[in-house]
Amino acid sequence: MIKTFGEQGFPGRLIAVEGVDGSGKSTQIYLLKRWLEIQGCKVHLSDWSSSQLVKNATSKGKKRTLLTPTTFSLIHATDFADRYERQVVPLLRAGYLVLCDRYIFTAYARDVVRGCPPDWVRGLYSFAALPDLTFFFKARLETSVNRTLANRPSLKYFEAGMDMNLSTDIEESFRIYQGRLLEQYLAMTMEFGFTEIPADQSVEPQQALMRRLVTDKISLKKFI
Repeated sequence: MIKTFGEQGFPGRLIAVEGVDGSGKSTQIYLLKRWLEIQGCKVHLSDWSSSQLVKNATSKGKKRTLLTPTTFSLIHATDFADRYERQVVPLLRAGYLVLCDRYIFTAYARDVVRGCPPDWVRGLYSFAALPDLTFFFKARLETSVNRTLANRPSLKYFEAGMDMNLSTDIEESFRIYQGRLLEQYLAMTMEFGFTEIPADQSVEPQQALMRRLVTDKISLKKFI
């Protein structure tokens, strides 16, 4: 059984947010970071697929549509491993609150939907401890899809699942792909004890709920 960072004795704590595109998780984790900073906490935010070590290779592979499901999975696992070892673990050892906009569950959902064996995907990330608190932003599919389409001038190829040949129409492909991801997240909710946030609500009540849940779960005084 994989343990959380707290269960492994780390002085820091890791909070992750998960959800499909347009669920509002990135907005909420940023607002939580600002609030924690105002409280005087030592806090760091880590984004998915942001390692400088593999960023250029990832970008080139996506632009040229060279990534198969396996290479797509491996390159994101490399990105995660680099950030985990160089950024996440050292900060947790130093007693920080580390916030992650997506964690290993993103790979569990995306890679499996693309056809990679679940056990193989999980094996790639078996070195990673579990978050101490994982928020799953549960929004209706149409809500998240409409938010994304309203806020972006155009959809990206992989973001829309076009590599999976779901539809020749990019918006329809996006809807199908996001629906399959949502199914994966719902299946993982009980297994990993996700804390659900009703993401169809407006920003303010979601943030208020997040703050209350974080305060109930974590003693913030230890991080000031």
